[in-house]
Amino acid sequence: MEVKQNQVVSKGSILSAIFLVAGTCIGGGMLALPVATGISGFFPSSLMMTLCWLAMTFSALFLLEVNLWLKEGAHIITMASTLLGPLGKGIAWIIFLYISYASLIAYTAAGGSLMVFGSASLFDWPISKEMGCMLFILIFGSVIYLGSYVVGRVNSILFIALIVAYLALMGTGLGEVKSDFLLHQNWSTAYLAIPLLLTTFSFQTMLPSLTPYLHRNIKALRWAIVGGTTLTFIVYLIWQALVLGIVPVEGPNSLIDALAMGEPVTQFLRQHVNSLWVSAIAEYFAFFALVTSFLGIALGLFDFLSDGLKIKKKGMGNVLLTILIIIPVYIFSAYFERIFLVALETTGGFGDSILNGIFPVLMVWIGRYHLKFPSEYRVFGGRPLLIIVLAFFALSLLLETLISTGWICSILDSCEAFRQGSIKGDLP
Repeated sequence: MEVKQNQVVSKGSILSAIFLVAGTCIGGGMLALPVATGISGFFPSSLMMTLCWLAMTFSALFLLEVNLWLKEGAHIITMASTLLGPLGKGIAWIIFLYISYASLIAYTAAGGSLMVFGSASLFDWPISKEMGCMLFILIFGSVIYLGSYVVGRVNSILFIALIVAYLALMGTGLGEVKSDFLLHQNWSTAYLAIPLLLTTFSFQTMLPSLTPYLHRNIKALRWAIVGGTTLTFIVYLIWQALVLGIVPVEGPNSLIDALAMGEPVTQFLRQHVNSLWVSAIAEYFAFFALVTSFLGIALGLFDFLSDGLKIKKKGMGNVLLTILIIIPVYIFSAYFERIFLVALETTGGFGDSILNGIFPVLMVWIGRYHLKFPSEYRVFGGRPLLIIVLAFFALSLLLETLISTGWICSILDSCEAFRQGSIKGDLP
């Protein structure tokens, strides 16, 4: 075990770490939020979002506790191997790959749709969805091939553009919000969005990189995690209010239509605003959100495959690693219906529930109460909090399993029932 150090960390470094956490969370999944929660309404979905925010924040703090027990640079795979044994390591390997590939498939599918729209509107050149996905993954997959330095520079520029587009969208779009739309409530379906909501607060796999960045300073690391997830939560609340206040639940180009087609909400936002600026900024925002998410996850997968398969990141090794990413991602994103939403839901319901939820709790429990690891840092709450957080993620995993096996209806099924009148919401 590594002895913890508490070197002085500048406020600038802490702020940078907060933005890094928020930037990892905020991305393509944000475009699916209003689509998955629209049938429930703003207030029910806000409650579910609050629960997921708290659960994912606590799980990150638990993972930090585990990470500080081990040597600097210990990845989630190393942590799982040390505390959960070979079985835990194997499960972590599989789920990490699943989360990475499924997320890239979702972002490529949505990016391909934006390419189709952009090609038709900007160049009057209609292209197919398959061609759109091909263009998206070839352009941004080539950036991954050029290495982490280029990815970092490109991603920084795009993230700044993302923030500018978000602020511009809030400034121009809030005037379009119809307060009556925000009063729609359907509490009976609110819980169905939990798997996807978990995805939108997912950043735990990059937490081991924060530890050396903040010199293992416990206070700074806590600030980075809590501040980053809180900033993400605020951004999401405003985004939800904007979209759910503009796009109706039912009718032409509604949230239900977006869900049925499995498309990002920005594709439908433009149909319900008077200002051309709002729809144009929304498209740019969607583009930047998807690309920044794609680049971050693709780079992590690139390095993971290089390390796991012992492929050197140079020459033909880079080519092989790039091919291992872009070919399966392209096939699934281009040829499977509703893959954008389905991929995001399952990564949250299965991937995040296990790897970023259940695993951190189990590792803390074993390290604290069985292996008796000494620790200068311990998350408050003791066994009761561990049990509560574990129960939440176990229920989320059970929920996704029941949805996937057809034992309970999915969000899409609920929307069809809502449309046919068998599920009633409280409309203003």
